[in-house]
Amino acid sequence: MNQHMFRSAIILLAAVLTAFAQELTTAKPESVGLSSERLERIATLVQRGIDEKRIAGAVTLVARRGHIAWLKAQGMQDREASKPMPPNAIFRICSMSKAITSLAVMMLYEEGNFLLDDPVSKFIPEFRNPKVLVKPAAGPSYTIPANREITIRHLLTHTSGLTYTWNGDLGYTYKAAKVADGLNQYDGTIQDSVKHLAGLPLLFNPGERFEYSLGVDVLGYLVEVISHQTFNEFLRTRIFEPLGMQDTYFYVPEDKVNRLATAYTWYPGKGLNRFPDTPIAEGPFSYSADYPVRGPKKLYSGGAGLCSTAEDYARFCQLMLNGGKLGNARLLSRKSVELMTHDQLGKISSDQAFGLGFGINGEKGALAELGSPGEYNWGGFFYTAFTIDPTEQMITIFMAQVHPDSGRDLEGLFHTLAYQAIID
Repeated sequence: MNQHMFRSAIILLAAVLTAFAQELTTAKPESVGLSSERLERIATLVQRGIDEKRIAGAVTLVARRGHIAWLKAQGMQDREASKPMPPNAIFRICSMSKAITSLAVMMLYEEGNFLLDDPVSKFIPEFRNPKVLVKPAAGPSYTIPANREITIRHLLTHTSGLTYTWNGDLGYTYKAAKVADGLNQYDGTIQDSVKHLAGLPLLFNPGERFEYSLGVDVLGYLVEVISHQTFNEFLRTRIFEPLGMQDTYFYVPEDKVNRLATAYTWYPGKGLNRFPDTPIAEGPFSYSADYPVRGPKKLYSGGAGLCSTAEDYARFCQLMLNGGKLGNARLLSRKSVELMTHDQLGKISSDQAFGLGFGINGEKGALAELGSPGEYNWGGFFYTAFTIDPTEQMITIFMAQVHPDSGRDLEGLFHTLAYQAIID
């Protein structure tokens, strides 16, 4: 074997060992304190949703103590083509992208690039001197100077004063300014969209309240500015490859498009129907399902743009559950994970707890359903959701593709059924 072949063999072996180290292994449910019989109730629930034509299909995953105890694909990936749902189906995860973007930001934070209360204008000057929208009871709207600048913490906690296109006060302004929301084809980059956004009024003074927003898209561009990489490249080289997330992309490669789950709509009286070829408009807000495979493919939306599989996303969740480490990949310190999963809203919200990229259950009130105080979670526009529970060392992931959904709350019921399967 010559030197070149030997070096290639070593590189290949290292890649194989790395992939193995990052693999989430499967285990019998009982070996991790779960009941096989009780987990089967999840299959019954999902099948009921399919039979009632609430969803076309789904993939559900439950992991505990570092092992996948339940992974099941049901129904159809493409109902009209009679194509069964595979366990490695790729889903539009939309706002579940936000948690991954928050991880990227915190990795740069740990490298000493900024403090959380630094103004974002330090890196994106267009955000200097923000103004706040004022809508008087009579007369036209106007703006006044904000009483403070937007900080990186404000962006991570949705307290920046930014909003989304669906907002009744600023939605049409966002649309006219060509601000992207990640749910449509967009002929521009995240830099283009964020700079358009930076020139628009805020809904309120930064830090005053929680408003779900495009702030996480701003963070995606912040990653580009600090790292001198495209956001896509940063995620690929710094997160996806180290974690073995081989099926997570902004734009699904051609050789994997056949695994992208079909998106559906559900409306009362109309039932479940394939998503239309043209975007759906709801006032100033519009959304499509073809953006992962068609269009300019230049926008890397930190708030909504990623597609992934249940197993890939479980790797990210396990990293967080392990305190920032998976296999031999250490992406964060335990202390950063603690900070990210600690309520940051404080007195801003008396009942809602939100950390740096995650909603937190049971921290400001009683748990509404089965679960554990301190479990953290989020969901996505096309009916996907995850929960990470440090107390039970458990991860739950639900992946379907429908919007609007039927209101059946299959995801919430799935979460309950995962927890009722605990037997230790």
